[in-house]
Amino acid sequence: MDIDLHAPVIVEHQTLVRAPLDQVWRLHTDIDAWPTWNAGIDTAALRQELAVGAVFDWETHGLGISSTVAELVPRRRIVWGGPAHGIDGVHVWTFEPVDGGVLVRTRESWAGAPVEADPEGMRAALDASIRAWLADLKRTAELGTELKRTAELGTDEPRL
Repeated sequence: MDIDLHAPVIVEHQTLVRAPLDQVWRLHTDIDAWPTWNAGIDTAALRQELAVGAVFDWETHGLGISSTVAELVPRRRIVWGGPAHGIDGVHVWTFEPVDGGVLVRTRESWAGAPVEADPEGMRAALDASIRAWLADLKRTAELGTELKRTAELGTDEPRL
């Protein structure tokens, strides 16, 4: 499954996360824990085990959303989407091991009447949200890696 390539709003970004793939994947797919590290998410709850067809409810910027997992390839790719407040969103995340860490790529499309009414405003909002999500994911995963190294070295503070 892919994003809606004909949607009026499409945002794509990527970042290199200097942490092990397993750590980045666990952080990103532990949906219930999103509010602990992602400043843009107020609440999140997975209704059942993470699998294709699983539904999770989350709130971001005051908007309640129910998303359904459409594709899941452990440690490689997760796709979710669904309608929310008149917007039909599809979000694709990929995780690629590279030298020095994990290249995290994300693509999201938005379609629907609210998007068509203000495509530039919606694009700006989605762009800011995705950039912040990636920055929070990167910071949290890398800090976790640094804290683990610090504990292994037996020092009191991480080397930041």
